[in-house]
Amino acid sequence: MSAKTSPEAPLPVRSVLQMVAQWIGKLGTVWVEGQITELTARGGTVFMTLRDPVANVSARVTCARNVYESSLPRPVDGARVVVHVKADFWVNRGSFAFTALEIRPVGVGELLARLERLRQVLAAEGVFNNDRKRRLPFLPGTVGLICGRDSAAERDVLENARRRWPAVRFKVEQVAVQGGLAVAEVTDALHRLDADREVDVIIVARGGGSLEDLLPFSDESLVRAVAACRTPVVSAIGHEQDSPLLDLVADLRASTPTDAAKKVVPDVGEQLALVHQLRDRGRRVVGGWLERELAWLHSVRSRPSLADPVREIERRAEQVEGLRDRTRRVLDHSLHRGSDSLEHLRARLVALSPAATLERGYAIVQKPSGEVVRKAAGLTEGEELTVRFPDDRVGVEVTGL
Repeated sequence: MSAKTSPEAPLPVRSVLQMVAQWIGKLGTVWVEGQITELTARGGTVFMTLRDPVANVSARVTCARNVYESSLPRPVDGARVVVHVKADFWVNRGSFAFTALEIRPVGVGELLARLERLRQVLAAEGVFNNDRKRRLPFLPGTVGLICGRDSAAERDVLENARRRWPAVRFKVEQVAVQGGLAVAEVTDALHRLDADREVDVIIVARGGGSLEDLLPFSDESLVRAVAACRTPVVSAIGHEQDSPLLDLVADLRASTPTDAAKKVVPDVGEQLALVHQLRDRGRRVVGGWLERELAWLHSVRSRPSLADPVREIERRAEQVEGLRDRTRRVLDHSLHRGSDSLEHLRARLVALSPAATLERGYAIVQKPSGEVVRKAAGLTEGEELTVRFPDDRVGVEVTGL
């Protein structure tokens, strides 16, 4: 229930703080989970910060030394623990803290089960899908490297990359790679490199370690930060057998930092050998093509039509003349045969014509209408007829019927 106050009737600070203490006191004892950071011991009291592994939230925790020492194994910086706490609010200082009543380390089996549940959740959201992964550039101009301070992983990446391609440039972000600050520092470095337009690819590298040491690279917030990057990210965490969730969300997984250098930066010697090989292959292909074309050209030039074009024209001219002579002979023969047929036809017409009959001493009797009289039975007395001879004709009259 809220207190009734007004500008004219305010509450003193002590009253408000006492009310807050009463509200917090109603919480009682609870079990909380987190990651220990800033662990210190002074006298009979141990002070630590309990950090939420997902959100950027933390709270101060105090516990008696005997409570701390009774937890086996004893928690260290970066350890994941479950703590039975009582919430306390100190009115005089206006500060809040937990008092630890019992501390239980989170076992490896439980950690693995939690990581598996987180992996399933992220996989269901599509964070690990291959279709969202980007291809690495063939030759990056600048490589961003996130690694531990003065670490062997940094030396492995830089030395192997520069041995393969001496001109490659790096922007190195040295951060904490284990413990309570690792997730925040790695995430901040990732954001800085991703915002840098000169950086073409980012390598996150760390050497091997225990499951607890590699837990920051399975942190949900870091995994989601990598998924949101526009720059391709290469994961090179631990050794071949290590598999933090960062390996699944990264655009490329390398088994070791040395392997990451080999996958990100091409080998100049191999590329030069490839260039020479491709150049030789191109020369052979072009040379073979030229030889085939020259052989074809030689075969074309050796053909009679190109070797002696005048002779081909003469041969064609001879063919034309032969066809012309043949045409003339055929035409003359056709004309002669036609002339002979015409003579025979004319002779037959002459032989069969009436004039030829008259020439042999015959005469033709015709009526005035021109009709030929073939027999006397059709004539009448006194009818006028015409008798036709070869050269002339004479008129007669029918009598004596």
